[in-house]
Amino acid sequence: MDSQHFIDQWNKYFPGAELPLGFYYAAEPGEVTLADNADKHRCVICDLAKVRRGSPLAFNYERLGCAGGRRYFGFSRDLAPRFEYFLSCGIAGELEGERYKRSPELVKELLTILPEFAAPSKYIIFKRWDQLADEDQPIAAIFFATPDVLSGLFTLAGFDQSALEAIYTPFSAGCGSIVHYPYIEATTGSNRPVLGMFDVSARPCVPANVLTLTIPLAKLESMVGYMDESFLITESWNKVRKRIAEK
Repeated sequence: MDSQHFIDQWNKYFPGAELPLGFYYAAEPGEVTLADNADKHRCVICDLAKVRRGSPLAFNYERLGCAGGRRYFGFSRDLAPRFEYFLSCGIAGELEGERYKRSPELVKELLTILPEFAAPSKYIIFKRWDQLADEDQPIAAIFFATPDVLSGLFTLAGFDQSALEAIYTPFSAGCGSIVHYPYIEATTGSNRPVLGMFDVSARPCVPANVLTLTIPLAKLESMVGYMDESFLITESWNKVRKRIAEK
């Protein structure tokens, strides 16, 4: 994919909107800065704020400060002890529950259908789109999007199909919605964009008016290819485009 062509089209129809991040796996981080050692719990979504500002980061198992991040990036399949209680009601006097599911039994059912994958290399690397090198091969583009931007991406994703649900919105941790599910979509050929960042625990790491839409590269290429014939050239979008530019 021609990264500069995407950037040109992005600036044309989404002027001033934040560029997406690309992620890919590599055997070595190269010149990319390694994230700080994870000596305590740390949400990777907060770390990615640095990448969004223009500082690429590389992570491996040791550099991720959350068991969920290690799992959803494919570096581990381990679950925290009594995870079914952690995600639900907790255990009085022993473990505080997140209360994202009503019961431990529901969590156990969820785990039976959760797809898994193993990271293909030791490191996962995140770069803002304008910092990707020619040799980089991003698996997907992670858009941190406001409602106006999201409306454009959402509509564009369904432009070439009749399906009512062109976007996939699975229950997921924040890191799972930007890597785990998009990676599976990309590698299985489904290539559905994944709407995410509904994880209450990760929400403090992003602005209040931002969600994510992570688009597998093959899907993004097709979306860029039909931008100039889509609703993006209409007066309806021009009104929204001007509002995006003003912000």
